[in-house]
Amino acid sequence: MSRTRRRSRFLAAQHAPAQDRWLFSYADFVTLLFAVFVVLFAFSWKRKQPIGNFSSAVHQGFDAMSANPPRQTSASGTTNAPPPAPPVTDAHTFGQSELFHQLHGILGDAINRQEIVLQQTPDGLIISLRELGFFASGEAQLKPGADAKLTEAARVLQQHGLEIRVEGHSDDQPIHSALFQSNWELSVARAMNVLKLLVEDANFPPSKISAAGYGPFRPVASNETPEGRQQNRRVDLVVLAPRSSPVPIP
Repeated sequence: MSRTRRRSRFLAAQHAPAQDRWLFSYADFVTLLFAVFVVLFAFSWKRKQPIGNFSSAVHQGFDAMSANPPRQTSASGTTNAPPPAPPVTDAHTFGQSELFHQLHGILGDAINRQEIVLQQTPDGLIISLRELGFFASGEAQLKPGADAKLTEAARVLQQHGLEIRVEGHSDDQPIHSALFQSNWELSVARAMNVLKLLVEDANFPPSKISAAGYGPFRPVASNETPEGRQQNRRVDLVVLAPRSSPVPIP
């Protein structure tokens, strides 16, 4: 084959149309399109929660302005009317400050003698009966005259329709007697005697009172000193907010 003919064939091959070159451009376009969708998906996922919160706030605002009950958004994104919820009550809704002042006026003398301590806590108002004014050491029977203080306090609590949990506590010193083999038993017996007095003598509703004994396991002071152990030997009347009637969920 002559040199001229070979050269002409080479030039013809160089200028021939490449039918598969469009695949390179198409592949580049698909790759860019995929990247765009990935970015859009990431952006929408990141913004999904704030947008949902904003939408919920808008719905709540319109519901508050209308007479319709508020709507709840389910996991699927649909809105449904919620079942009726029971009224919410906590330790502050029944006028804890007013009750504190009423009890302080009735129990003022015992408070001054440090026989009773009133405490306002997040769990509720606590009327702490110290062993000093209510029990002899190692005994569960109430001292003479203790019933009058408790009866007056019970009448105030009944006026507010409140509930009481009577909690017995002790120090960590071992006790062994004919009646009690442990501080735990002593704390339970003291709590039960206070409960009986409130129910039988002060006519406190039995359905609104309960008793528990914790022994030395919930101290309020250090058991390393006589003063601390004296504070731990106590019966606490924990004042609870009135319970609401349960509402069945359909």
